[in-house]
Amino acid sequence: MIQELQLRILPEEAANEQSLKQVVARETGAAPKEIQAVRVLKRSIDARQRTIYVNVKLRAFINEQPEEPEFQSIEYKDVSAGKQVVVVGAGPGGLFAALRLIELGLRPVIIERGKNVRERKKDIALISREHTVNSESNYSFGEGGAGAYSDGKLYTRSKKRGSVDKILNVFCQHGASTSILADAHPHIGTDKLPRVIENIREQIIRSGGEVHFETRMDALIIEKDEVIGVETHTGKSFYGPVILATGHSARDVYRYLYEKQIPIEAKGIAVGVRLEHPQELIDQIQYHRREGRGKYLPAAEYSFVTQANGRGVYSFCMCPGGFVVPAASGPKQVVVNGMSPSNRGSRWSNSGMVVEIRPEDYSELMKQEEMTVPADSPLALMAFQERLEEVCWLNGGMKQTAPAQRMNDFVNKKNSFDLPVSSYTPGLLASPLHFWMPEFVTSRLRDGFRYFGKTSKGFLTNEALMIGVETRTSSPVRILRDRDTYQHITLKGLFPCGEGAGYAGGIVSAAIDGERCAEGVAAMGT
Repeated sequence: MIQELQLRILPEEAANEQSLKQVVARETGAAPKEIQAVRVLKRSIDARQRTIYVNVKLRAFINEQPEEPEFQSIEYKDVSAGKQVVVVGAGPGGLFAALRLIELGLRPVIIERGKNVRERKKDIALISREHTVNSESNYSFGEGGAGAYSDGKLYTRSKKRGSVDKILNVFCQHGASTSILADAHPHIGTDKLPRVIENIREQIIRSGGEVHFETRMDALIIEKDEVIGVETHTGKSFYGPVILATGHSARDVYRYLYEKQIPIEAKGIAVGVRLEHPQELIDQIQYHRREGRGKYLPAAEYSFVTQANGRGVYSFCMCPGGFVVPAASGPKQVVVNGMSPSNRGSRWSNSGMVVEIRPEDYSELMKQEEMTVPADSPLALMAFQERLEEVCWLNGGMKQTAPAQRMNDFVNKKNSFDLPVSSYTPGLLASPLHFWMPEFVTSRLRDGFRYFGKTSKGFLTNEALMIGVETRTSSPVRILRDRDTYQHITLKGLFPCGEGAGYAGGIVSAAIDGERCAEGVAAMGT
């Protein structure tokens, strides 16, 4: 017999399959040894009251073994003889576009400026060790994209539930834990994701596709308003319709499109800092108890949002039990991001704390600066990002050392004379962020922090550290495309895709967009 149960149970009862079998036996009256398997379908934590509960929807197999697999697999056929499609970028947008192309009988050829996910790891290590940033291989560029070494978060605000489920199943098929299908906030972890990405690449190659690393697109090949391929810096050209999934940090691509008068527009971004707390403190605040998470609860997360002077202030990419990492992608930049391993086991929690910026804010943001780009340029907010990253680099000592300040000191406009221990490995430099960051951002962050401190007692504290700067929340540019065909509005055969094109925000939404662009290419041929 198969029974589905919706339960509200204590954390220790939800801890593992054995304890769940005990609960099922209690609820159904079956003997524990009759329960062959328990499969969790949905799981979420309710920490609103003093007693914390776990809401679990599960399937219990009583006196029978589960026959259906834990996830749905896709059969990828051989497309060696299929029509060729060029995919630029091997982040989630590009990889999932390639898998979907294979499903549709088309042959993907991926070109990626960075290195494969293993080799990339070595270059990332050098950032902390030697303060050198390889502008082609870093936290933003390389196989897996910016998400591979950030956090591996798999939740999205996308309403396309069917699509989300499919993406999660594809991840499971390539080696991710099936827990991502059940968790309210699924997460693979930066330590597990690289292997999953490698498995996806191997699948693409097995099906007859190609993957070329250290191959940067330098130009589109255009004939009569149609993109028919790309030129690369290796001197080799690749032909076919182009899915452009270059990620939010490929600024050279935006500059190229602008120079070639290919229509793009400025898009709103969010800018701020990484805020790092002791994880223990966040556990105490979020779980409303002095002992924190205890033995059976995961590292607590938070999500904060408010309005300050007409702009949103919110937490972004929260990493419980994680690390703050250097995310520069070129010289004279200090940029920070966060990541968590799968066990979320570090002593710290961190989150982006950012302020919404709109294209019309550019003039005010740059009033102390030399405006090299006009306010109405589609590259205006990118120019602001670049300038802020450079100012951060200058204030960090012109290395990958990051300027930092205690949270309460920042709110009270005081210098921090010493800093708490941080997870940021290149090192920190005490710096008055309130002084050199734009007032437009700092005044709103101050208001936001005061508000969050009121709603969550203990959150606004000098034990927390602000590390500058978080600028790469999303693309500062949107590459314009047709709503229905996914093709660029003026160029046939060009499919702007994912986060870099301004149509996604995170791993899952980029993957969904990759699939849609692949379907757009397939429809083009019909």
